[in-house]
Amino acid sequence: MILTKGTERSPSRFFMANEQVITTIRDMAAEMLSPYPEYFVVDVRIKPTNNIKLFVDGDNGVPVDKLVAFNRNLYSRLEEATLFPDNDFSLEVSSPGLDEPLKLLRQYVKNIGRKVTVTLLDNSEKEGTLLSATEAVVTIEEQVGKKKEKKTTEINLNEIKHTKVCIVF
Repeated sequence: MILTKGTERSPSRFFMANEQVITTIRDMAAEMLSPYPEYFVVDVRIKPTNNIKLFVDGDNGVPVDKLVAFNRNLYSRLEEATLFPDNDFSLEVSSPGLDEPLKLLRQYVKNIGRKVTVTLLDNSEKEGTLLSATEAVVTIEEQVGKKKEKKTTEINLNEIKHTKVCIVF
């Protein structure tokens, strides 16, 4: 590829532009969800192919028909905003799956009583039942030792790399 003066592409400039677009989409989605206080934006991701993924969660989950309605509504808003040249984008609106880590306090609260795996910054893991969550601390009940004794463990949020809900059969 031959670049002439003034045509260089800076990865940081792309990242900054991408972050601005993500912020704009997050704001649009939050405004779209404002009549529905039980639903909230968890994350927005954009692939280099302009595939937008919006993750929406709800205090009691999100029905598929709501996700479809949110997709149609946001798609129209994005077309009007012309954030992408020639409106060349695709949009997926879904709830975060079990493979997605918990990101917001509201998600932690929603999952109280469920089994979780907490990965700490040092990559060690703690597994147990989520008992409570605040803006600073997550409390889980672990089973330790051969007798599976129950132990309550408090973990500071700033020590957590990520938390995932365990699938229990």
